[in-house]
Amino acid sequence: MLILGIESSCDETGVALVEAELAVRLDGDAHPKPQAVHAMPRLLSHALYSQIAMHQAYGGVVPELASRDHIRRVIPLTREVMAESHKNLSDVDVVAYTRGPGLAGALLVGAGVACALGASLQKPVIGVHHLEGHLLSPFLSADPPQFPFVALLVSGGHTQLMRVDAVGQYVLLGETIDDAAGEAFDKSAKLLGLGYPGGPALSQLAQTGDPAAFKLPRPLLHSGNLDFSFAGLKTAVMTQAKKLGDDLDKHKADLAASTEAAIVEVLLKKSLSALQDTGLDRLVVAGGVGANRRLRAQLNAACAKRGVRVHYPELHLCTDNGAMIAMAAAMRLQTQPSLAQKNYSFDVKPRWPLVD
Repeated sequence: MLILGIESSCDETGVALVEAELAVRLDGDAHPKPQAVHAMPRLLSHALYSQIAMHQAYGGVVPELASRDHIRRVIPLTREVMAESHKNLSDVDVVAYTRGPGLAGALLVGAGVACALGASLQKPVIGVHHLEGHLLSPFLSADPPQFPFVALLVSGGHTQLMRVDAVGQYVLLGETIDDAAGEAFDKSAKLLGLGYPGGPALSQLAQTGDPAAFKLPRPLLHSGNLDFSFAGLKTAVMTQAKKLGDDLDKHKADLAASTEAAIVEVLLKKSLSALQDTGLDRLVVAGGVGANRRLRAQLNAACAKRGVRVHYPELHLCTDNGAMIAMAAAMRLQTQPSLAQKNYSFDVKPRWPLVD
């Protein structure tokens, strides 16, 4: 069975084709035909277009421009994916799209294209949760996890710790009460004059700095719960930058390294606490911040000492992409094939808690 995935929640347009085996065929029969599930879904091809260059002039994502660009890119990317996989659109069995959360206009582009495509092919469609896509993206890696596990989701405006017992069985352990880790990276980078996208630029600059140069706060590190807060850290970075004044350029790398160290320490300690509280010995890290080198190095070292396995998506799948949407749809359909329906009316959910 072939699942075409379309991602358009923010500033990346992603399309991918995943092949999966389902417990029943989605052939429209009144009596579904049993079919054994033998293997994990596998990625056949994917294509991604980033809007970074377009948004750089504005210092951040402009929603209207993002939506218009998705319209321009999604069909050419779909053609590219089909050509690369040597498949035809008529071979697609299900079309999956990001239903939320994200920018409303951007989500509507992907949803509209997916449902129009499904209607034209007379194939089922399924709306996918963006964060579930990130959560399940490590199953596309060469070292996929096994259930149950603790998940650290660090994507854009989301920072959450969850217990994951199976697809769709999620228990929220803790989340940010204000700024997320990704926002802390981006906003701190802007304060340092690093432009957009700030997070990767700050992390790159931090490699040449001293992480102990400035004493920055670790919000909620000893709170006794698994919630996060990074707004205070951003304020501390702003205060320190103002203190440095004209000397900021001389110490910019040190301040970047100190900022990164503070964020990573909080993510690390909270993740270890979640593992201890749940008694689980497997950690999944997903989302854009999951590509951070310092975070990966410190998590790997700390978890190795505790006998904990850590799983990440491949680096090129840490950002938003169609592969994670197709994969999440495939894994959902393996246990709930009735989710794929030939219903081509659609809505989107810009705000959509994963636990719902």
